[in-house]
Amino acid sequence: MTYLLFIVGLITLIAGAEVLVRGASRLAAVFGVSPLVIGLTIVAFGTSSPEMAVSVQSALAGQADISIGNVIGSNVFNVFLILGLAALIRPIKIAEQLIRLDAPIMVGVSIFALVLAFDGWLSRLEGIILFSLLIAYIVFTLWASKKEGQAVQDEYAEEYSSTEAKGWKTITKNLFFVVAGLAMLYYGSNWLVEAAIIIARTFGVSELVIGLTIVAAGTSMPEVATSIVAAIKGEGDISAGNVIGSNIFNILGVLGLAAATTPESIPVARFILTFDLPVAIFAAMITIPVFIVDNYISRFDGFIFFTYFVFYNLLVVMRALSNPSVPMFESFLMAYIPLTFFIFLALAARYLWQRRRNASP
Repeated sequence: MTYLLFIVGLITLIAGAEVLVRGASRLAAVFGVSPLVIGLTIVAFGTSSPEMAVSVQSALAGQADISIGNVIGSNVFNVFLILGLAALIRPIKIAEQLIRLDAPIMVGVSIFALVLAFDGWLSRLEGIILFSLLIAYIVFTLWASKKEGQAVQDEYAEEYSSTEAKGWKTITKNLFFVVAGLAMLYYGSNWLVEAAIIIARTFGVSELVIGLTIVAAGTSMPEVATSIVAAIKGEGDISAGNVIGSNIFNILGVLGLAAATTPESIPVARFILTFDLPVAIFAAMITIPVFIVDNYISRFDGFIFFTYFVFYNLLVVMRALSNPSVPMFESFLMAYIPLTFFIFLALAARYLWQRRRNASP
């Protein structure tokens, strides 16, 4: 019965996100919002609505490990698995704005979250600060979108433009979708969190492990669908932009709102501060040298990202089960991760040097 509740909750969450995004994006189109803005804000943030629902619900229920583990695990999942799989399907062309602005912002907010939580707590004030930064980021995104080239605008118009006739009937229908989507997110998150707690206790693993793995993977399914479909269509800007926008929203919006709405501060486990959050920061940081090289995520890059995802989750599960091979596996990762990271840095440095050399008279 518990597993059925988990599956029903997950399906309800995913369906609720889809209904919410569909209603909100079409409603925005009716009121004249451009497809580019819809894609960069409503769709990118709407796909993170399951994380929002689950983390806020978990925080209010006193399940801090699920709340924070869901955010951190989702961010790792988004970069390493979603971008990795998308690039393996088809190399992803990266927009200049993602390299110059959004990826560094993703790194910055990830590090800022670590700084705020370093004392082992996320207070209500710190949550309000994070959420305020999200509002500032949305305003900045809207301002920056006005400078995008016609090619990018046409790409988003093809994906998110609405052909529905304007009128009260259309507005009423899409308002219903928005309300229905929010209701599905509410009930789906309740069922998912309740089932996740029971599963963790049944198998004797921590709620943090459940939050970092099963819950994080489940709530990231909308990002998987959006990014993989975009990659198959060759719409790299949408695929990569959705992941980065969702990660920024997870830190500022999901974590911020979860901390801001709880009566007391949210405790942050020491293991999150010393391992999982640094991994999420590393996932954000490594996108920059990868994006720089020819403005692409190649299939080789995608493969390396995918291996990071596999190794990270293996280590989380092995530690949860107290596997005796953990020290040996950690030693392997201590060699593999710096090696691949410096390869990416070297490739990026070589690319920048060659471009500077070609540009000089």
